Amino acid sequence: MAATPQRPRQVTLAGWMIVIGSAVVVFSAFERVSGLRSIESQEAVADFVSEPPGDGLGLSVDQVLDLIQMLSLVAAACATAAAILGIWVLKGSKQARLALAVLALPLLLTGLATGGIVSSLVAVAAVMLWVQPARNWFEGRPPPTPPTLPAAATAAPTAAPPMPSAPPQPAVPWPSQPMVRQAARPPAVIWACVLTWVCCGLVVVGLGLTVLVLLVAPDMLFDELHRQNPDLADQGLSDGEIEVASYVTAGLFVPWAVAAAGFAVQAFRRVVWGRRALMISAGAAGVVSLLGMFASAVMVLPFVAAVVTVALLSRPEVRAWYAAPAPGPGPR
Repeated sequence: MAATPQRPRQVTLAGWMIVIGSAVVVFSAFERVSGLRSIESQEAVADFVSEPPGDGLGLSVDQVLDLIQMLSLVAAACATAAAILGIWVLKGSKQARLALAVLALPLLLTGLATGGIVSSLVAVAAVMLWVQPARNWFEGRPPPTPPTLPAAATAAPTAAPPMPSAPPQPAVPWPSQPMVRQAARPPAVIWACVLTWVCCGLVVVGLGLTVLVLLVAPDMLFDELHRQNPDLADQGLSDGEIEVASYVTAGLFVPWAVAAAGFAVQAFRRVVWGRRALMISAGAAGVVSLLGMFASAVMVLPFVAAVVTVALLSRPEVRAWYAAPAPGPGPR
C-alpha cells in the first residue's frame, strides 16, 4: 500500500488504544472466568435470576454462569485478534483496519461480560480509523486542507474615466469590508470537546446520583456495597467514612467537571485560553486517573479519555487554527 510517509497522530493514538485496550480486555476476561465459580459470583447470579428482569429469562444459575464464561472467552479471542490487528494498523494495513471494523461489534457485545468499558473504548478507536485524516492516510492521499477564501482587495474600485462632455466626478469610496471566510473548525477540536462533554456529563450524573441516594436512601447504597464486597468492614472502612468520602469526592469532582465543560465551550468557540485551560484540566485528570488505576481498573477509561483530549488539542492543524487571527470587522 502506498501510504504517506507521515502517519497521522490520530492513527497512532487509535492503534495504541486498540492494542492496550485489547490487552486489558483479555486480562479482564480471564480474571472473570477464574472467579466465576466463586461463592460471591454464584450468589450474585442467584439474586439476578430470582428478581426482575432476570427471572424472566428462564435461565438457571449454572446456565447464566456458562453464558458468562462463553461470552468472556469469545471477548478474549476477539480482543487477542484486535491487539494483533492494531499493530498492523500502525503499519498502514487497510486489511487490518477492515478486520477491526468487523470485530468491533462482537467485541463490544461480548465485552459486556467483562464490564464493557474497555471493550467500548476499543470499538471507538476502531471507528476513529475511518474518519479524516486517517482515511486519507490509509488511501495514500495527503490530508485534506480546510478551504479558505483569501481577503479581497481593500482598495476602492477604479473609477471609470469621465465622458468628454461631462465634468470629472470624484471617486466614491466602496462602502464594504474585506470578505474573509473563517477557516473550518478542525475535526480534532470537535472530537476533543465532545469527548470532554461526555465524560463531564457522566461524572456529574454519576456523582450526583450517588449523593442523591445517600441523602434519600443511604441504607440501600450501603447494603449494595457490602453485598458486592463483604470484606469492606474488615478493610477498616465504616459506613460513615464511606459517606464522608463520597461527599468529598462529589464536592471536588463535580465543580471540576462543570468547569472543564465550560473550558470545552470556550475552546469550541476558538478562544485561545479555553484550549489551554482544557488541556491543563485534561492533563490533571489523566494524572488523577493514573493514580486511581492502582485501586480500580475502571479508571483506565478516564485516563485514556484525558490522553486523547490532550493529543487532539496538540495536533498541528489545531494549533494553527487557534494561532490564526479570527476575522474581524473591516473598515467602513
